[in-house]
Amino acid sequence: MVDFTQARRMMVDSQLRTFDVNDIPLLDAMDSIPRERFVLPGREDLAYIDQDLLVGEGSERRYMLSPMILARMIQALEVDTGDKALDVACGRGYSSAVLSELGAEVTALESNEALAAAARQSLAETSFDGVTVKVGPLDKGCPENGGYDVILVNGAVDSRPDALLAQLADLGRLVCIKGRGRSAKATIYVRSGDAFGERGLFDAAAPILAAFEAKPGFVF
Repeated sequence: MVDFTQARRMMVDSQLRTFDVNDIPLLDAMDSIPRERFVLPGREDLAYIDQDLLVGEGSERRYMLSPMILARMIQALEVDTGDKALDVACGRGYSSAVLSELGAEVTALESNEALAAAARQSLAETSFDGVTVKVGPLDKGCPENGGYDVILVNGAVDSRPDALLAQLADLGRLVCIKGRGRSAKATIYVRSGDAFGERGLFDAAAPILAAFEAKPGFVF
């Protein structure tokens, strides 16, 4: 049987610290949150492997990002206590739990009601029931709760997610993985008034989120 406490410590020491994750509150959060409680039943032993992990099946497969990629993305958001956060494609809620542990007021968004229900259950069972889980199209965000300080997109997008960026507060930050394959990069956007700065952070690949796939153009 896996010693999950030891597995978390190994994740932090061998995956996160060696991948330039040095934010102490973030390291503490990921060392304390039981990642195994946010995976598909029967796959708990895989919770701490260094790769994306399938957490939702059906019409759209959903993945929990690998620990080091997720940690670097969250670190780039520079989450402060009291920040309003939107967690897009939250899966079973692990990334939402991390954001909440860092002090954010989290709205978690899923497109599938069954997966959202699983997220609510996992979050409640791990004492993160303060996270609000919503169901709706991922690319539309959750504008009724808008004015977000931080937005995390758990997957890859083909182009700039404009509808989500419009929901940022001034100086708000959004992190996603932009592109596919070897050209993909973790990317941060920062809002300044009506303008958005964009900066690549590091090479990273993740499963594409169907809601953010480029629409096929006309062929002549």
